[in-house]
Amino acid sequence: MRTELQSGPIFELGETHEMVAASAREFAKQYIAPHVMDWDERQFFPKEVLHQAGAMGFMGVLVPEVYGGAGLGYFEYTAIIEEISKVDPSIGLSIAAHNSLCTNHILQFGSEEQKQRWLPKLASGQWIGAWGLTEHNTGSDAGGMNSTAVREGNEWIINGTKNFITHGSSGNIAVVIVRTGEKGDSHGMTAFVVERGTPGFYAGKKENKLGMRASETAELVFDQCRIPDENRLGDIGDGFIQSMKILDGGRISIAALSLGIARGAYEAALKYSSERVQFGKPINSFQGISFKLAQMATDIEASELLMHKACYEKNSGRRMTKISAMSKLFASETCVRASNEAVQIFGGYGYSKEFPVEKFYRDAKLCTIGEGTSEIQKVVIANQILK
Repeated sequence: MRTELQSGPIFELGETHEMVAASAREFAKQYIAPHVMDWDERQFFPKEVLHQAGAMGFMGVLVPEVYGGAGLGYFEYTAIIEEISKVDPSIGLSIAAHNSLCTNHILQFGSEEQKQRWLPKLASGQWIGAWGLTEHNTGSDAGGMNSTAVREGNEWIINGTKNFITHGSSGNIAVVIVRTGEKGDSHGMTAFVVERGTPGFYAGKKENKLGMRASETAELVFDQCRIPDENRLGDIGDGFIQSMKILDGGRISIAALSLGIARGAYEAALKYSSERVQFGKPINSFQGISFKLAQMATDIEASELLMHKACYEKNSGRRMTKISAMSKLFASETCVRASNEAVQIFGGYGYSKEFPVEKFYRDAKLCTIGEGTSEIQKVVIANQILK
C-alpha cells in the first residue's frame, strides 16, 4: 500500500506492516474478543492479556532490540493499536499508554543504565507501566501541579497525588512528573521513575468510568515517598518539557486508538445495514443510511492519512507537534461521530449491549479528552500556525 501526501513525501507500508497488523488482528480475535463484554461489565483489567501481548512484542514496539523490544517504528505501532482497538478499545488504550507514555519516556530521556534497568521488563510485558502528569486540580493546566519532590542528600521525597492514571493500581512502575521548583514555571518540574513497592507509594481511588472500563484508571498517591536520585530522568527542571515531547508521540497513539474505534463501528454498521431489511430492501439502499456510511468512510480515510503523515514525521525524527495534534484532533472527533452514527444505523439494537456499537459509543468519548482535550489540540495547532 502506498499513500501520497499533498505536502509530504511518498511513504510505503510494506510486508512488515501487514504482518504486524495481521498478528495483532489474530491476537485480538483469540485473546480479547471472547471476553470483551464480561471485562466491560465487571470493569476487570485483564493484566494477563498484557503479559501475553508482551510475548508477541506488542509491549515494546518502539524499543530497540538491544533492550528487549521489537525495534519497530510508528507505522507498525499504530497498526497494532488500531487492530486491537477495533475489538476492544480498552485494551488498545492500555497497550498505547504503556508503550507511548511510560516506556517511551524512559527510552527517550533515560540514561543508558536506566534503559538497561527498566526497558527489558517493560518491553517484555513482565512489568506494566504507568505515567503520571495529571492531578485533580491540573488537567489542561499541568504546569500548576501541587505534587512535589524535595531533595534531601542523594534522595528525593515525593508528596502528592496524581489522578486519571492508566494502570494506577496494577502498574509495576510509574514515570511521574512532579514539581521541584516554582508553581507555573515550565522549568520547575522533574521526571522520576518509581517502582511499585517503594514505601510511601500506593494506589488510590479507582475510577468508575463511562467507557474504556477494562482499562484500569486510578490515582497514584505519594506520602513521604523516598527515591534515590538515580531514579531521576534527565536534568532537574526538564520534566515538563520532556512530557510535552512525550505527548506529541502519545497523540499519534490516540489517533490510532480513535481510528480503531471508528473503523470498528463503521464495519459493524456496514455489515448490519446490509443484512437489515425494511420495506423489502437492505437499509443501506436508502439514502439516509448510505450517506451516513459515505461520510464515515471519508472521515476514516482522512484520519488514517493524517495519522500516517504524523507517523512518517515521527519516524524521520522531524518535529511533529502540529501534525500529531491535528491527527489526534481529527481522528478523535471522527470516532465520536462514527460511533454515534453507527448506533443510529442499528436503531434500537444499537442501544443494546448485545451489539458492539453501544460499547464503541461509550469508549469513543475518552479519545477527545485523553492526551489533551480537543480544545487543547486546537491551542497547540494555533500556536504552531501563528508562530
